[in-house]
Amino acid sequence: QVQLVESGGGLVQAGGSLRLSCAASGLTFVSYGMGWFRQAPGKERDIVASINWSGGSTYYADSVKGRFTISRDNAKNTVYLQMNSLKPEDTAVYYCAAGLGARRDPSVLSSYGGNYWGQGTQVTVSS
Repeated sequence: QVQLVESGGGLVQAGGSLRLSCAASGLTFVSYGMGWFRQAPGKERDIVASINWSGGSTYYADSVKGRFTISRDNAKNTVYLQMNSLKPEDTAVYYCAAGLGARRDPSVLSSYGGNYWGQGTQVTVSS
């Protein structure tokens, strides 16, 4: 079965950095666009960043542009989210998603979500 397993969350002070990882198994990784979503308490789950199958095209939410970087290693079936200059408003549960429709155009994930989801990892940024 398909599994997406996130890691790397934690508690960090404002201005700090974290790197999230999502290891995928049970699917043909290069057939999927990959992305990161986040959900804060009482709010909807929103796209953070996404990447196409080759890594050559990326999409970012306006709120994280210039601070976050998404990348993928197809040899390791893993997608990453490097988060720098973290702010308290970045506090949320971060979810990894895999989307067939986003294989070529990563922005598709923002409209339709993923076919598969991870269990989430908590990121807490203290002020």
